[in-house]
Amino acid sequence: VGICKQEMLQKKNAVLVDGVILNGPIMDSKAGEKFVEEACKIIMEEVIQKADDVTEKVCEWRAPEALKQILDLEMKDTGESHQKLLQLCRDVIQYSVKTSHPRFFNQLYAGLDYYSLVARFITEALNPSIYTYEVSPVFLLVEEAVIKKMIEFIGWEEGDGIFNPGGSVSNMYAMNLARYKFCPEIKEKGLSGLPRLVLFTSEECHYSMKKAASFLGIGTENVCFIKTDERGKMIPEELEKQVQRARKEGSAPFLVCATAGTTVLGAFDPLDKIADICEKYGLWLHVDASWGGSALISRKHCKLLHGIHRADSVAWNPHKMLLAGIQCCALLVKDNSGLLKKCYSAKAAYLFQQDKFYDVSYDTGDKSIQCSRRPDAFKFWLMWKALGTTGLEERVNRALALTRYLVDEIKKREGFQLLLEPEYANVCFWYIPPSLRKMEDGPEFWQKLHQVAPIIKERMMKKGSMMLGYQPHQGKVNFFRQVVISPQVSREDMDFLLDEIELLAKDL
Repeated sequence: VGICKQEMLQKKNAVLVDGVILNGPIMDSKAGEKFVEEACKIIMEEVIQKADDVTEKVCEWRAPEALKQILDLEMKDTGESHQKLLQLCRDVIQYSVKTSHPRFFNQLYAGLDYYSLVARFITEALNPSIYTYEVSPVFLLVEEAVIKKMIEFIGWEEGDGIFNPGGSVSNMYAMNLARYKFCPEIKEKGLSGLPRLVLFTSEECHYSMKKAASFLGIGTENVCFIKTDERGKMIPEELEKQVQRARKEGSAPFLVCATAGTTVLGAFDPLDKIADICEKYGLWLHVDASWGGSALISRKHCKLLHGIHRADSVAWNPHKMLLAGIQCCALLVKDNSGLLKKCYSAKAAYLFQQDKFYDVSYDTGDKSIQCSRRPDAFKFWLMWKALGTTGLEERVNRALALTRYLVDEIKKREGFQLLLEPEYANVCFWYIPPSLRKMEDGPEFWQKLHQVAPIIKERMMKKGSMMLGYQPHQGKVNFFRQVVISPQVSREDMDFLLDEIELLAKDL
């Protein structure tokens, strides 16, 4: 380093300030380019080319302490060598869960879309932030085009929207927007002068509703959870009773959140009947369609969301069923009068100057609670351009057809028991091992069955053969929740799933 510094100082016009040489760049571009090139080769060989290889492990399981030793996580005073960094890249890939593997069924996202992946490479390389047109012209126009198309599928004639870092944030946006619509003075005056605000959602709603109520100062005690039927759908009659009760108590109901595709059972609330109640009592209707919204793309399955056009706002995550890549989450709003901007605008003069040389209506950042914001719509847009609406529709239809196939196979096999007939891509079932099949139905049977799914999950993880989620739910003991999403999943993978569970549990 000393020799290099001396050489720099000997050059003509060398400038030294506070011991720092200011001539030329500090970064070694050639070495950086070489590293990117070789790292991309590793990504291509170890991630992309192996994405649909069922002989690969879904996960190379290691316990936390063992993995800490393998990865050499400590940051040091001096940088690592080129080769050490490449090895770290290989290690990270090797010991990470392969969510693009055809037998990753663990979450409400899975699979690999090549077009959205390229879009992510582009945006990561360009490193844009989309708050103003001057710094992000292409991506702001892309977001506008995507939001317009999504609004069409909801069935609105006009609307507004914004992409957010997750469906949970979209739900929080909607809750705050509904409150602002109910009492606009809250933006300046805060909570002190407000009545007790109450919102309503189903027992099967996403947990982000409680988090949003807590974060916004509404309070989790003011979230009224409405009873659901045996399929997990909100009961409209119960909703109306609770709205009436809240009003009699002197509370101020302002929002109903319906769910289109619940997290565990995949249930769709009866949106038309809920919308009737919202209209009757002047309540904002938000539909959390983070999971189920993609059914709107399918002419065959869009009926699951019948009545969604009556909603005031909708959360929809294309990174789930449509594989747009995490994260890709939109909040869509029926209001087109600038309500989002009125609610969230802070009019920062260093970003949103009104005397710019172009149309400042394209500076959409002031309707976001974020400042820096990723161009998440771009990966959905490029994928949509590549596949067309018919290609996206095919993904939804095939996933639900594979779900139907798996359900039929479960019914044929001894030891497998469905919780309920699914209406979406969530298949919930128990596996009853041979030792429990002749046991009397009672507390001891259910206590023993409760222990089965965690043991099978541990074994599949350590073997690396597949990943499948389980949970207890609403008084029911642990059961598996299998989710079909990826277009790389085949009928053979459905058969493998059932065979593998039997194999892993044969001694239980």
